[in-house]
Amino acid sequence: MMSYFPAFLQMEGKRILLVGGGAIAAEKLEKLLDFSQEITIVAREASEGVRQMASDHCLSLLIRPYRSREALEYDLVIVATDTVELHRQIFQETRSSRVLVNSVDDTRYCDFIFPSYVKQGDLTVAFSTSGASPAFAKQIRRWFQKVLPEGVDAFLEEMKALRKTWPKGKERMEKFDEMARDFVEKKFRS
Repeated sequence: MMSYFPAFLQMEGKRILLVGGGAIAAEKLEKLLDFSQEITIVAREASEGVRQMASDHCLSLLIRPYRSREALEYDLVIVATDTVELHRQIFQETRSSRVLVNSVDDTRYCDFIFPSYVKQGDLTVAFSTSGASPAFAKQIRRWFQKVLPEGVDAFLEEMKALRKTWPKGKERMEKFDEMARDFVEKKFRS
């Protein structure tokens, strides 16, 4: 299999279905909440962690089995159960649609995978081994978190504000490149 293409999806307006309510589903839900709250959870049973996150973020939690073809009502589907047949079924149901599916721990039924990532304000840095070793991706993420300097989120807020006021063009690109280089050099030298 080829490596996964790194892409960052715009999640605004995207409907997400999480199938499953156990510990792994809770892990995936925690990550999804960094980027969206348009999440529906369908599970025969839900752990306390899943129930708490659903309550805290006003998510739709449906305690019942997955219904055939309901994945087609969503843009992204994450299947986090221990039933391989359900993973296969949902993946097969979505093949003639634009629904993207992640089948936890079974790349045969995945259109995308969850990378290990660091998020600090608008900065998101993702690490992936294309499923070869999620443990390695997690360890390299932990190392990167330790060396990432403080103040990145404030710097990016400043840059975002400047982008709205400075006219586009070569001069702006050069100035922003210089500001980013100065920030990185200053923060990584100390």
